[in-house]
Amino acid sequence: MTRFTALTRTALAVALAVASSSALAEPVFDTPANGFRGQVSARNENVVPGSDAQVTGRQFVPGQQITLLRGDTVLNATPVVVDAQGNFKATVTVPADAVPGQHPVVVRASQPAAAAVATLRVSPNLPLSGEKAFNLTSGKLVQGLYQSAYSPAANALYVTSAVGRPPVTQSQLLKVDPKSLKVVKAITPAQVPDAKGGSVYAVYGVGVDDANGNVWVSNTRQDTVAVYRQSDLGLVHQFPVGTVPHARDVVIDSQRGKVFASATGEDHLSVFDAKTLKALEPITLESGVDDGKFVPMSLTLDAAGGKLYTVSMGTPEAAVIDVTSGKVEKVIDLGNAVSASGVAVDAKNNRLYVASQGSDNLLIVDIASGKVLHDVGAGALNVAFEPVSGLAYVTNRGAGTVTVVDGNGQVVGNLDGGTFPNHVSEDGKGNVFAVNKSRGAEDPKGDRVTRIAKRR
Repeated sequence: MTRFTALTRTALAVALAVASSSALAEPVFDTPANGFRGQVSARNENVVPGSDAQVTGRQFVPGQQITLLRGDTVLNATPVVVDAQGNFKATVTVPADAVPGQHPVVVRASQPAAAAVATLRVSPNLPLSGEKAFNLTSGKLVQGLYQSAYSPAANALYVTSAVGRPPVTQSQLLKVDPKSLKVVKAITPAQVPDAKGGSVYAVYGVGVDDANGNVWVSNTRQDTVAVYRQSDLGLVHQFPVGTVPHARDVVIDSQRGKVFASATGEDHLSVFDAKTLKALEPITLESGVDDGKFVPMSLTLDAAGGKLYTVSMGTPEAAVIDVTSGKVEKVIDLGNAVSASGVAVDAKNNRLYVASQGSDNLLIVDIASGKVLHDVGAGALNVAFEPVSGLAYVTNRGAGTVTVVDGNGQVVGNLDGGTFPNHVSEDGKGNVFAVNKSRGAEDPKGDRVTRIAKRR
């Protein structure tokens, strides 16, 4: 007969107790939410270390209890209960020592069990700086400002605006005096035939053709583009609906008589003859990423060098295009770029500036080698390179700032950009024009154009 020591008897008792309690506990693999279709998202607008962030979900199971985790750390002490419509909203505080970047937040549901992952973007918290080194002049325009482009021939700034989601009925193309920042002329685009809700051919992207005295715009909601006269904003030609899928940016190479428009969501650029307004062969953009799709966003042109540049929203890539032949010369691997949205070129130093709203950074890239020279942690949406000062200006929509960066990747200024800075352009004379959106018609810091110039 085996003899048990006191310690052995105690261990056996503990084991039996654990086994007994385990039999009464809920199984680890309890009832799952079969057919679960829950979707989650995190508010990524100006979430900085020490601030609050919001995680939302929809199409969950009513009554589920939601716990949010970053790694092993629970972010909400008390679980959030999904409402009767299958939605939830949870607010969490981002720690003050959080490292900027894209953070995976696990959304764990119980009763029944399910899980999803939300990406929470934490932006760098850059204080305002360098204001005394720049001259800023601001003017109120109209609601829904989107982009601007300067015409040296007309000495005018052309600005687009569009308000709200479809059906978009409020949109204007503006001709603005670049000195006074006053509207010289404004028109509302024509209504779209047979469109529901009175939609107009709302204008978003804009580019100037000084050789033919025209302004080209993108009608993003109608998947097309249009041409207006610079002098009086009279309509020259409205292209049919569907000509350019989700048209975004449009740039004109007046020297070679070509117009390029980015078909965001597709894998190509649409091309037109600037004089005849005829469609030419599109430029297909092939991604170097396995199973990836090059989705073009912003465009920028080096007219003297005959090169066109674009960046991909879908892959971490930029493309260099020869405008004469229409051939893609190279595709550059950008590495740490997520959802690249803005691009600018320093032709003199052969450098590309890429703003990525997903990774919240600005990359400075050597075009010849494809090497990323600098990775600047300044929240980013769009970027313009100003050749007189040799500085890049970055609009940070969430932070409400315009960050100024030199060629060495150093932040030399972080300027107040008002509410939701959206786009920035330059005139080749040392001036940069930033346009922003608003929280509503009464927002005093929104719907403005701001001229920025470095003091000499």
